[in-house]
Formats: sequence, structure tokens, C-alpha cells
Amino acid sequence: MASQPNLIADTVLNTFRRLPKRFKPRNDGLRREWVPLAGIVLKRDKIDNEDSNQSQECVALATGMKCHPHAKLPSFHGCVLHDWHAEILAIRAFNRFLVDECADLAAGTLGKGSKWLQWRRDARQQQPFELQPNVSIHMYCSEAPCGDASMELTMAKQEDATPWESNDATEVSNSDEELLGRGHFSRLGRVRRKPSRPDAPPTLSKSCSDKLALKQCTGLLSALTAQLVRPEDVYLRTLTLPASEYVPAACERAFGKTGRMAPLVANAGVQDRWKASGLSFRPFLVDVTDREFEFSRRDLMAQDGEADEPVASNRSCLYTPRQNEVLINGVLEGRKLHDPKGASLASRRSMWASAHEVARMVGSPAASSLLERCQYKDLKASETLEDRERVKSDARRLALRGWVKNDGDEDWFLEAEPS
Repeated sequence: MASQPNLIADTVLNTFRRLPKRFKPRNDGLRREWVPLAGIVLKRDKIDNEDSNQSQECVALATGMKCHPHAKLPSFHGCVLHDWHAEILAIRAFNRFLVDECADLAAGTLGKGSKWLQWRRDARQQQPFELQPNVSIHMYCSEAPCGDASMELTMAKQEDATPWESNDATEVSNSDEELLGRGHFSRLGRVRRKPSRPDAPPTLSKSCSDKLALKQCTGLLSALTAQLVRPEDVYLRTLTLPASEYVPAACERAFGKTGRMAPLVANAGVQDRWKASGLSFRPFLVDVTDREFEFSRRDLMAQDGEADEPVASNRSCLYTPRQNEVLINGVLEGRKLHDPKGASLASRRSMWASAHEVARMVGSPAASSLLERCQYKDLKASETLEDRERVKSDARRLALRGWVKNDGDEDWFLEAEPS
């Protein structure tokens, strides 16, 4: 029988393999493309004498490896994805899956009910839905998350491991409040922005390592989904990486209790304050698989070591059992960047519109802010999210120092047509 990490990896990889060709990187003999893959698996844990072949399903996966520069964000009006690195897009796809499950439960169209979600038994002043009991959440990534968890791997790939020089003051400052990019390899345990070429426009999108580290505090729910689904149980239990991408010291430093997140463990006052909201610091276990993704750069090179090195794919895909799409530059393939019809199903605007409809159907007090006629920035600052925002603030102040918010795409109304 395959090991648990291999089962998680196989569940994601096999789901991807069943997707149509247009969801995959090009490999036509003339052009070979590679791309990172990430997926989220829901698994029903064994109960009493239940069959050891527990039910599990890949409910979200994504490929991708790019993000937009900070200067572009104000023109997006919630229609364009800021960051579509595979790990982050997979989490957005997972939230899309949950909102769609909520919608069908609210509409009563699921017959016997959802396989993974249920109405909350005690819905007084609470989110109306919750994950079913004995369900755990697992993630597979074909690459080590960019940022702190992959710094040793990044260094090893350089012909010259000397950090890139930069004229950017945030790169060379000695302050603890900086936001590093790909350079300055010796400075480990730090919050970093997404890696890019030195001549690329600056981005304030944090690395996947940083975003996953913060998810250990808030859980996987977005601000929108957290007003519909009870957040206490929606935490990642394991993160599975290929053996070739796993550096134990790097993962412990990036995510573990003894690494940069240690101040959260040591500060009992913070943990007590978080308990009121049901949130806490819950580090996931990093598992290792011997499976490789056939569109990883490593696997393509191993298939034909004499061929030209594969190039990065500009195509990204998003999948849930209910919906899927192909994206380029954070919008639907074939659509222009500022075309409202090109909005991804996981974009801010699409997610708010769907969550708004669920809130209208269920009439939950906790989800009432989703119905308010306000700008997106006001929604995220609503009273129902105060505890969640406090957890994020504490985590950034104590453990993820130097986190700079990637603001700029908040000043828009759901009802207004994007200009």
C-alpha cells in the first residue's frame, strides 16, 4: 500500500492528469514548458472499524508561477488575480469550492447533503456552515514554496551564489521592517516578496512560504469564506513535497515551532487572546513523497537531458470538482486584462458576488456584512472579521516581521460595473 504522502500526491496528480489538454503546459516537441502544481485534498479520517481506505478527494488544484506588480493593482477593481503562484491559487480555488458547497446547501439542491460540508448545528451568531467531523485537509506542492522554505534550493541552483545587487532601498536596508526579494540569500527566516528578475517591476506580493506560514494562524479560509464557514477546523494538517524539494532545516525555519514562528508559541498571552475567536497557531506537518510531477522542470529534464531546458509556462489552470478555468496574467485565457468578463471565478469580485448570494439565502447574522453596500476595503474591516484581523496582526508583529500589505485593489463596490 502506498504511504500517506504518496496517496495525497497521487490524488492531486491523477486529478490533474484527467484534465483536458488545454489545462496543461505545452509540450509539442518544439516547445517544452514547465509549471508548478499545487492541490488540496480533503480526507475523511478513520472512524472506529471503518475501512482503512478512507475517502479522500482533490477538491482544488492549480498551476501557476507569476504575480502582478504592485503599481497595477488600483486598476483591477477586484477582477484580476494579484498572485497566481500555484499554492496561492489552489487555496483560492479551495475557498471557491467551499462557497459553491455553501450555495448548494443553502438552496437545498444537494439532496442528501454535501460530502464534506454541513449546516452548523448551533448557528446562533455564528457562521451557518462547518466542515464535517473527522475531515482533515492536506496539500501537495510539486515545488518547495518560494521564499524562506526554498532559499537553500535557490542558492544551490545559482552558478554564482552571490546575492543580486539592487538599487531598491528595501533590499539593502538593515532594518527589520524590510521586504526582501530573491537576493540576500544569507538572510534567512525573513518575509520576502515574490522572486523576480532584478529589472522586473516591484511587487509587494509575499512569498508562498510567508503566506502559508500565516495560514497556520488564520486557517485556509479567506475573509469572505470565513463569514460563511466555521474557521476552527479549516487548517492544513500536512504539506507534502517531493523529496527533491524538501530541505528539513528550511521547512522548520519557515513553518515550524522552533523557527521564525517560535515567538507565537512562547507568547501565552497571544494564544489566550486568539482562543476567543477559535483561531490558534497550528503548524502543519511537512511530509515527503517520491512522486514527481511530469511537468516539473526536474522531470522534463530527466526525460530528455539532451534537449533544451524547458521554459516557464505562462498558462495557469484552476480546478474544483464543480468549476475550472484556464488563466493567463490573472484573467481568463483569451480575455484582456481589464475586461470584466475575464474575471476568474476565484477573483475578489466573483467570490464576493457568490458569497453575497449565499448570505442572502441563509440570512445569517455573522454573514450580514457580506450584504452591506460598501467598498471591498470596508467589507474586510467589518466587525465580524475583527478577531481574524487581530490574529493576522499579532502573527506579523511577532513572527513575520517586515510584512508590508499589498494594498491598492480595495476601492470598489460590488454593485458597480468595473471601469
